[in-house]
Amino acid sequence: MLPTTLTPVPLAPEISLFLVNRPVGLFDLTGGEFRSDLPPPFWAFAWAGGQALARFLLDHPHEVAGRRVLDVATGSGVAAIAAAHCGAAAVAVTDIDPAAVEAANRNASANGLSLVGHLDEPQVVLAGDVFYSPTVTPKMVATLRAARRAGATVLVGDPGRGFFPGHLFDLVTEYVVPVPAALEDTESMVTGVWRLRGN
Repeated sequence: MLPTTLTPVPLAPEISLFLVNRPVGLFDLTGGEFRSDLPPPFWAFAWAGGQALARFLLDHPHEVAGRRVLDVATGSGVAAIAAAHCGAAAVAVTDIDPAAVEAANRNASANGLSLVGHLDEPQVVLAGDVFYSPTVTPKMVATLRAARRAGATVLVGDPGRGFFPGHLFDLVTEYVVPVPAALEDTESMVTGVWRLRGN
């Protein structure tokens, strides 16, 4: 496990996460290369989209209060933790990296909250920073549209990643999100919270 420190989330300081405790980029932690058998530690950072989703939920708890929530590609779990903080009936997380699910549960526990291991028929689906590659985007679109067709509200946090399918979404709000310069080559990103249209 990487060395991490329990740190308040810049845009949502009500929540603290175990985050990498030195100024490094994502691939600095993998020896400078991507390996398909070992996903990079996305969970060790508070990404802009997740922070924006967390801030939106904390400011608008009625979006999730009393509802079943699923955080897709959870990473650190920041959006899921915000949903639990806001009184969601149950919150579950998924991620292709088992270490991210472990991190999300560890972070939830550090905030005095808990996540469930599995969730049927979520009423709200959250996804932060998921449109980051041309191969991931179509799969994510299919997953989120299926959830929307099943009746879930789908909220996405995205800071203008190159593969975001904006034509499918309505912008709810925007935040200027502080981010590590070593991670994003900038110190802040304008990040939208988007709602998937019904279809």
